[in-house]
Amino acid sequence: MSRTYLYEHTTTTAADAFEEASVAVLPTGSVEQHGPALPLGTDLLSARAVAETVANHPETVLLPPVPVGVSAHHRQFDGTLWTDPEVFESYVADIVASAASHGVEKAVLVNGHGGNADALRRAARNLRDDEIAFAAPWNWWSNLDALIEEELDTSLGHADAVETSMMLAIADEFVREEALQTAEDEGGDSWGKSVHGAEIGFDTLDFSESGAVGEPTNGSREVGEKLLAHASDDLAALVEWLAGEDLADLWPRGHK
Repeated sequence: MSRTYLYEHTTTTAADAFEEASVAVLPTGSVEQHGPALPLGTDLLSARAVAETVANHPETVLLPPVPVGVSAHHRQFDGTLWTDPEVFESYVADIVASAASHGVEKAVLVNGHGGNADALRRAARNLRDDEIAFAAPWNWWSNLDALIEEELDTSLGHADAVETSMMLAIADEFVREEALQTAEDEGGDSWGKSVHGAEIGFDTLDFSESGAVGEPTNGSREVGEKLLAHASDDLAALVEWLAGEDLADLWPRGHK
């Protein structure tokens, strides 16, 4: 049976999907500023694109994406939406728990926004501690450092060459390429701001006028396609590993 997003199923076909699957895949992203050139949904679109590459994997059921995340640090830029970290954590946990109630008690949280990471980790830990579900938080870029260094001679920033490349590969219609230079010229060289070792860059605006960090003009569709392919391979391998694990072996050791 062809796999698709859960919301496209009927309740009857959903029953079949949950019966066949052992791993729920939940994309999480954000709707936040990515400078003047990239869309507000960059993180959401990236997480969704990578998650969709395993939609037809025989072990997966693809859950609806969570669009809005932990993004208050971008709040001064127009269009940014955000939610409280604890609300986000609870919401994600409820979605995973819902899937577990239908028999799929393992999940991969395919994340596209770094600001979500702590909340996702807490949600996953609590789900595991309560033996409701085992959820693996996974950032789509988490295993791509070597590829990013090789192709772009950089590390991940924000609205930078990495994210520009990904958007050119998966959603180029939303990229304002003529604004990439402005994003770079008015952006930050690195993420954050510190004074004598104290981290005082609480908001993106504290260290980037454009909202970008890095060199978005170096991005390309070709690099984006490589990033997507490698991330897809990593996600498929993670799904296969998780599908093969006995759930009892994933619960906390010595937990009572």
